[in-house]
Amino acid sequence: MSGSSPKPKWKRVIVKLSGEALMGPLTHGLHEATVARIAKDLASAQGLGVEIGVVVGGGNFFRGIQGADKGIERARADSIGMLATVMNALALEQAIEAAGQSARALSAVPMPSVCQPFSRQAALNHLAKNRVVILAGGTGNPFFTTDTGAVLRAAELSADAVMKATQVDGVYTADPKKDPTATRYEHLTHDEAISQHLEVMDTAAFALARDNRIPIIVFSIAEAGAIRGALIGESRATLVVP
Repeated sequence: MSGSSPKPKWKRVIVKLSGEALMGPLTHGLHEATVARIAKDLASAQGLGVEIGVVVGGGNFFRGIQGADKGIERARADSIGMLATVMNALALEQAIEAAGQSARALSAVPMPSVCQPFSRQAALNHLAKNRVVILAGGTGNPFFTTDTGAVLRAAELSADAVMKATQVDGVYTADPKKDPTATRYEHLTHDEAISQHLEVMDTAAFALARDNRIPIIVFSIAEAGAIRGALIGESRATLVVP
């Protein structure tokens, strides 16, 4: 039976998961059923033999740039946003373990009474022990998005690819929810994504991925099995390559 199992293209990946993906139909916070679905998907993907790290955002609780708009100093607002990512990481850690897969949350913002501080060695050790590693706290610095954090962690951990989970099934010429004539790219280069201002990830993330020759798979997280499907090439997605 094992010989007929689908074979993923990558052996180690970083999944970039937005905070908004965890709120499901809610306007903020965590939607229990959605968190459980995504956790089961991550556990299933790990079952393919892929080593998985997850960089999670915090936009379902707080986004630094929104806080800056409300009069909070940007560096301080970003720090609040980093704390929001830790809340999401802890919730996801619990949900993944409830799905039967070992997981560990590591934070770039040290808070050892809550979860383990991030280090490259600790993350690699957990990956080698077949644990899903949830990477919270962004880069640990203000002014950097969690997209950039995901590519940074991919480079540090020698990941084969970054999987950018979104609400649409790839990168489009325009927002498909607003422009019915928008078309989806099958393949792009990092330079094309930057020059065409395709905002699925920020420019710093694309540039870091380009410089480290890390592919990015952009896919929809909206359905059950999305991560596993993207890993084995069964889901619609856009592949962004060096």
